[in-house]
Amino acid sequence: TANAPIIGCDHNGMVNEWNNKVVEITGYSKEEVMGKSLVDVYISEDFRESVKSVFDDAFNFKFTANFEFPIFTKDQQRVEVMMNATTRCNVKGEAIGVLGVG
Repeated sequence: TANAPIIGCDHNGMVNEWNNKVVEITGYSKEEVMGKSLVDVYISEDFRESVKSVFDDAFNFKFTANFEFPIFTKDQQRVEVMMNATTRCNVKGEAIGVLGVG
């Protein structure tokens, strides 16, 4: 198990990876978040555009390091996380999503 938060999203921004560290930080279980929009549901409104932009860049093979943004916890607390966003590829090297690792 990783000691860093790992969040994955598909090409539509829907959560498809949510490791135990993110569960610990946010209080949301993997089952609660899978298939939901990371940006629209878990990111504060004032950061939605910047987070979406970083994830869009990562989907287009543009890596972003040390990107800090707030994420909402289950009890509606705002927690700052820092992540590196990178492209998630299939075996053919085609972009299939984004992986954020803290």
